[in-house]
Amino acid sequence: MRVVEGPLQAPFVLPFEVQDLGMDDPQQLSAAGLGEVMAAASPEALEQVRIKYLGRQGLVTGLMRGLGALPADARRDAGARLNALKDALADAVAARGAELARAARAARLAGERADVTLPVSSDRVGRIHPISQTIDEIIAIFGEMGFAVAEGPHIEDDFYNFTALNIPPEHPARQEHDTFYLPERADGSRLVLRTHTSPVQIRTMRAQPPPLRIIVPGRTFRCDHDATHSPMFHQVEGLVIDRTTHMGHLKGCLIEFCRAFFGIEDLPVRFRPSYFPFTEPSAEVDIGCSRSGGELRIGAGADWLEILGSGMVHPQVLRNCGIDPDEYQGFAFGMGIERVAMLKYGIPDLRTFYESDLRWLRHYGFLPLDIPSPVRGPLR
Repeated sequence: MRVVEGPLQAPFVLPFEVQDLGMDDPQQLSAAGLGEVMAAASPEALEQVRIKYLGRQGLVTGLMRGLGALPADARRDAGARLNALKDALADAVAARGAELARAARAARLAGERADVTLPVSSDRVGRIHPISQTIDEIIAIFGEMGFAVAEGPHIEDDFYNFTALNIPPEHPARQEHDTFYLPERADGSRLVLRTHTSPVQIRTMRAQPPPLRIIVPGRTFRCDHDATHSPMFHQVEGLVIDRTTHMGHLKGCLIEFCRAFFGIEDLPVRFRPSYFPFTEPSAEVDIGCSRSGGELRIGAGADWLEILGSGMVHPQVLRNCGIDPDEYQGFAFGMGIERVAMLKYGIPDLRTFYESDLRWLRHYGFLPLDIPSPVRGPLR
């Protein structure tokens, strides 16, 4: 079939006269066929016209089958003329098809045209999940303090997840009831789904020389599941390594973070002595709250609420990463992202974060344009 470019013009003139073909009025047939081609209003209607005239049982095809009854000289001449008629109809179908396609494309583009001056309707593009929103807020706050974001693999080996962090072989965190292990490898060792984002701190210290200032948001995995625990959850950890960092810097950094994140300028913050294998000294961080009337309120009050863990990086951890603890020191901290999101936004059950309930997301989710930035700061 020959494709004809450009719109189909009326009348479509045939390149020959067909009155003398000796058959059932082929000129009338050609005029009728071209008229129906031009009148076809859709690709489907045009296809029906093509089948009617040029299909295996079409009218033109039927005329060509009748050529065998003509004398040889007449058959040769009539066959040439019928082939020309067939080509003309085929060209007309192709031209009309291209014209219909252009019209359909123009109509579609006109219907899809967007007026960029109209106000945005953010409900049409869904909601930001509270986990994503909380991570963005945390990054915005620490970004203003000069922290960079670091990432690492979810599947780790024993060295990065435990040994380099000064976690002894008998520590409960290494047991099957607390950690997801993968099947044994040929050498008998097993990989593990990381139980915290601390392995990224180890990878960063081994890959880059101090000074370092990073935060590490990401997924972590532990064998636990109830209203306040999930086998897959999110953490963010921070690490600062240089020659002059001390405990006062740790306290100032975390106090400012807590007050900025919860939007309370005079939020009470206290540090309690604790123990972590990878920090020395170690401290739990609590924020002030009130539980009067059975309702938890963040801010000034008679009670305290644990929010995160922290401490000065253990000298052995620095040695494991090839850093001289006599020259460098630093601090580290970590918190559960779901936990701080639940406290800030009043979400009572951790499990609802992962149930894919659109009603829940519409209630607790955030508008797509309400994204925190280091310039604007976190939302409240």
